[in-house]
Amino acid sequence: MPTDLVKRLLDALSRPLPGLEAQLRMAPRPRVGWDPLTIPEGTRDGAALLLIYPHDEAFYLPLTVRGSGMRNHTGQVSLPGGGVDNGETIEAAAVREAEEEIGVDRRQVQVLGRLTPLHIPVSNFLLHPVVGVVPARPAFNRAEWEVARIIEPTLEQLRDPATVKREFRTRTTAGQAIQVDVPFFDIQDEKVWGATAMVLAEFCAILASL
Repeated sequence: MPTDLVKRLLDALSRPLPGLEAQLRMAPRPRVGWDPLTIPEGTRDGAALLLIYPHDEAFYLPLTVRGSGMRNHTGQVSLPGGGVDNGETIEAAAVREAEEEIGVDRRQVQVLGRLTPLHIPVSNFLLHPVVGVVPARPAFNRAEWEVARIIEPTLEQLRDPATVKREFRTRTTAGQAIQVDVPFFDIQDEKVWGATAMVLAEFCAILASL
């Protein structure tokens, strides 16, 4: 991994983050019953890893398509991640989950910092995104019951405005049909939306500042 990129990311992550303003660029509208400034009681800490690696003269970030055996968000695209165990740090949990889900060797990961936490109502997690780097593309080995597929967008693809698209979906709340505007990243035949897209939006804002 080029030391210049690592230094610039370390510097950017040590400064005030783009935060909620950047996250909301990829938030569905409206989100009924969700207050981004309120963390409900009983929320559990979760951690996810944004893992950057060089390959074929580009930089990549792996995402997972969640398997059919998962309790929440089945079939959706997410970052490798999960719950934080008792006595475990946020960073350790993010790296452990990446090792368990997609076979990343945790010993190779250099953690650079965190992004802004994000509450996920469906699972009631307070998600703490962690940014890390490895020196080369990992030898991925997915946990089949958790991960149906690994997709590998480049950072340039994530930052390309043409990758961002929108669609309207109908949601029923309290017996009333509501039209929801859903932005998403269109990546390798997958729609990356919701919390994952919001986390990526903040990371893209950081990349734009480098």
